[in-house]
Amino acid sequence: MNSPQDSSPVWIATLAEFLRQEQGVEAIMLNPEKRSVSLATIGHVDTAELQERLTAVLNSLHDESLKVDSTSVAPGGVLLKSVQEKTVLEKPSCPTAPRLWQWRDYSWPEPDEIEEQSSEEWKFMAVQATTCGVCLLVGYLLETHSSVPSWIVQLLYVIALVSGGWDAAKDAWENMKEKRLDVHFLMLAVAVGAVAIGAWTEGGLLLFLFSASGAMEHYALHRTHREINALTKGAPKVANLVLPDGSTSPRLVSLLRPGDSILVKPDEIYPADGEILTGQTAADESNLTGESVPVEKAPGDNVLSGTLNLWGLATIRVTRLAKESALARIITLIRDAQHMRAPSQRFTDRFGTSYTLGILGLTAVMFFVWWLGFKIPPFHNTEGTKSAFYQAMTLLVVASPCALVLSIPSAILAAIASGARRGILFRGGAAIEKLAEIDTVAMDKTGTLTTGEPRVQAVESFPPGRESEVLQLALTLESQSNHPLARAIAAHAKSKGMESLPLADFSSLTGKGLRGKIAGKLTYLGRRELLQQGDFAAFVASLPDAPVADTEVWLVQDNLLGRILLRDGLRPESRAVMDLLRHRKLTSLMLTGDRRSAAEVVAKEIGIDEFRAGLSPEDKLQIISDLGKAGHKVAMIGDGVNDAPSLAAAYVSVAMGGRGSDAALEQSDLALMNDRIDKFAEALDLSHRARRIIHQNLTVALGTVLLMVLAALTGKVPLTLGVMAHEGSTVVVCLNSLRLLFGHSAPTGAGVKPG
Repeated sequence: MNSPQDSSPVWIATLAEFLRQEQGVEAIMLNPEKRSVSLATIGHVDTAELQERLTAVLNSLHDESLKVDSTSVAPGGVLLKSVQEKTVLEKPSCPTAPRLWQWRDYSWPEPDEIEEQSSEEWKFMAVQATTCGVCLLVGYLLETHSSVPSWIVQLLYVIALVSGGWDAAKDAWENMKEKRLDVHFLMLAVAVGAVAIGAWTEGGLLLFLFSASGAMEHYALHRTHREINALTKGAPKVANLVLPDGSTSPRLVSLLRPGDSILVKPDEIYPADGEILTGQTAADESNLTGESVPVEKAPGDNVLSGTLNLWGLATIRVTRLAKESALARIITLIRDAQHMRAPSQRFTDRFGTSYTLGILGLTAVMFFVWWLGFKIPPFHNTEGTKSAFYQAMTLLVVASPCALVLSIPSAILAAIASGARRGILFRGGAAIEKLAEIDTVAMDKTGTLTTGEPRVQAVESFPPGRESEVLQLALTLESQSNHPLARAIAAHAKSKGMESLPLADFSSLTGKGLRGKIAGKLTYLGRRELLQQGDFAAFVASLPDAPVADTEVWLVQDNLLGRILLRDGLRPESRAVMDLLRHRKLTSLMLTGDRRSAAEVVAKEIGIDEFRAGLSPEDKLQIISDLGKAGHKVAMIGDGVNDAPSLAAAYVSVAMGGRGSDAALEQSDLALMNDRIDKFAEALDLSHRARRIIHQNLTVALGTVLLMVLAALTGKVPLTLGVMAHEGSTVVVCLNSLRLLFGHSAPTGAGVKPG
């Protein structure tokens, strides 16, 4: 028996680790050729959860052969063997244990082929439309030459009709099986009617334009799928887990747990959300956030799964499960968005079976009116008059709502894809339309208008001259804490090249600070309240308060007293966004739990219209609710758990998606994935552009239908003109929507650069 524990392929180590972690699962049997998998279990197991974890494991092994030639021992003592062309891994157990096993069959996951399928669909439809157009044009040109046999011309027309109507026929058949009629049925009915009266060219032109517009709509859908897969493409399935002895071992990303340490090498994708423990590097986060500038990373900084580690070797402490990572949340948001309809899209959904039946009924009535009422020949065209059937077919063409049905979903899909590419995630078409309607923007302060990461502004010592000593003592105590202020002080001290000193008898003073012995001297670090009792009380009373925008941390040791001032820095783009809101005549409102003096400083610095300070989550919720009752349409921007209630109450809720809490993201209509408030300006601009395009599409679609129906009722509209006007408007609508994918203008009046 071989023992390849030190040289096992990744798939063996991965499956062995899966078995080791799954309580109640004793063995796994795989047949990769037949795509079958079975698990041996003991006792009760949650089948649904087990299937989810198994799917994640097998998806990570799609490039592996999953076959062995002989019996061996995998890492962790797992027995690996081949049984009748199946690969079996078993946990170490006694010989009688297999008698207690219950084998269960599980589904072998199919590869994600959504993008590939959508790509094939629009390309196939484009080929069909092209074939239809070419055959139609060649047939039309050959028809003018008497020397060309008529059967060749008719064959070209038949090919054009079949290729142009193939996709419509499939959709119409599926709908008819469910007793529904739609525009696809109308198009086929008109094409058949055109052929029946000898109008082969008009029938072919109708199906060519209809199939071309369908290909454009599917192209927009494909681009949305591509934006999703661009996030996941190349994402690692296996991470290098750092073991207690400092060595590394491959670990399936789906099996990583918060607290695990992983090693990420240069030019590798971060496999999980985490915090850098060691190493200096930079990350390319453009695929998640739309931000093209590399982001410097140092110990204490957070990294996002799916982003690229550019040049440094870094050890990462995992902070989230794979299914809760930033990447997973983004993908879920985009996929959900595709199925959430906008209000105007729900309006056009009404043009279904009832409208189709109504148009067919009107066409039939008008046929008899023209035939029996106006004495027009039913099927025979005369030199000066087209038949009643010909005029009915023309009416049927121009009354069909193809452009109307496509006008909104095509724009919504293009807007979602365009936003996703730039780190703006709309959760459906409703968010896109509603954002353009707001009149007030309410914002949390910390983490939204400010960075949420305090920075050291000054270090003071009493007596003066011992500032470095104060900072090093603070570093020693703060290195034991994970509070944001502690991280800021530690980062500042380390940037000065300082290191922690030996520390003894460390303890935390609840609500006040930290205490410990450094070089044998008792040292305190914390709030001003620490000093308001004892020998320093009188001295501290004479010291000035910290600046209104600053937070102070005091240090006491023997005859040394020191103070560190920290400030939560403003986001540099906050001022520009306020300028944009003012330019758009929107009211800006800051809601914060901070004291009034600190809020006032921020409000003046960025030019915000109004602010409310000292608020609880309930207070924020009440303010948003009161504004809504007063008739205002409020967009609320926040990032924390305390913002979730007010986000839920807002007309449009916006979450800072990179560092935002799960509660905030769950309540959001859109998320700004790189935590830059200027992305809200881009989202606002995109929503206005999308809304304008939707209105343009509806105007073109409805205007064409109404105008051409009135003209067709006079009986003076040639079928060719009806086809050109109706299907031409459909193509115009799709092309107009695609402008959202390719065109982008910077938000007006703010000086905000697009990301």
